[in-house]
Amino acid sequence: MEKPPIHPYIPIIIGVISISLSAILVKLANADAGVIAFYRMLFSVLIMSPIFFVKYVHEIKLLVKRDWIFSSIAGIFLAFHFILWFESLNYTSVASSTVLVTLQPLFAFIGTYFFFKEKLTIKTIISGVIAVFGSFLISWGDFKISGTAFYGDMLALIACALITGYLLFGQDVRQRISLITYTMVVYSISTICLFFYVLIKGESFGPYPTMDWIWFLLLAIIPNLLGHTLFNWAIKWVSTNVISIAVLFEPIGAAILAYFVFAEKLIISQIVGGIVVLLGITLFVVDIKIFKKFLSRSNKS
Repeated sequence: MEKPPIHPYIPIIIGVISISLSAILVKLANADAGVIAFYRMLFSVLIMSPIFFVKYVHEIKLLVKRDWIFSSIAGIFLAFHFILWFESLNYTSVASSTVLVTLQPLFAFIGTYFFFKEKLTIKTIISGVIAVFGSFLISWGDFKISGTAFYGDMLALIACALITGYLLFGQDVRQRISLITYTMVVYSISTICLFFYVLIKGESFGPYPTMDWIWFLLLAIIPNLLGHTLFNWAIKWVSTNVISIAVLFEPIGAAILAYFVFAEKLIISQIVGGIVVLLGITLFVVDIKIFKKFLSRSNKS
């Protein structure tokens, strides 16, 4: 394997910081959730268009009817993931929302169990119970603060399930076409879906203050294109588990940024629940063989 031009952990760290900014930028924008999501996806499509039409447009011919159906479902799921997640930030804290959205790996396991008949293991059962208990602690603590915070938590959980559906429907298509083509197709479908959502809801496409347009553009550039693109670059040289673990730092980075930008303080249930959720998901994504090797070495010593 060729040597990477820079250490893969450097772009991974930048990627984590980039996705951590997503919730912050959403809260800074003074627009409805559907509008923010629409412009985030629209600007992403516009930025990607030149490279797609120059190098990858021929791959559209490779898409069959099944691919278009699955891509359309994925795009719709992605659109409503953003709507519900962005809406959740109007009701609950950045910390609670991002931690609950991080439950994605467990929703993915549920999906693969029902759709692809993947077997249950002791590790996944234990990690699932731990993570769900952590999310219960967060939601219960928020419910005691206010019903609106609990409502925001529920929106974040549904958004998490939708992003998992987006990934499940997309993985089959992704096997046959490049990342750029697949992303362009799904983002375009998502943008169209969001356009009609905003239209039907009667939300305003504009005008907005200059700073709002800057937040919309930064949402497309930083978390969408920079963050996930860097992860896709790094995965050539590191394990998927490394990326999965790295993504777990998003709630931590988002909570720190929210403290400085919005003066959002954490309550004990959010701290404890967040730690428990991250512990459960860490156990889920880390190969259990690592722990077995560690234990065997410890016993030998």
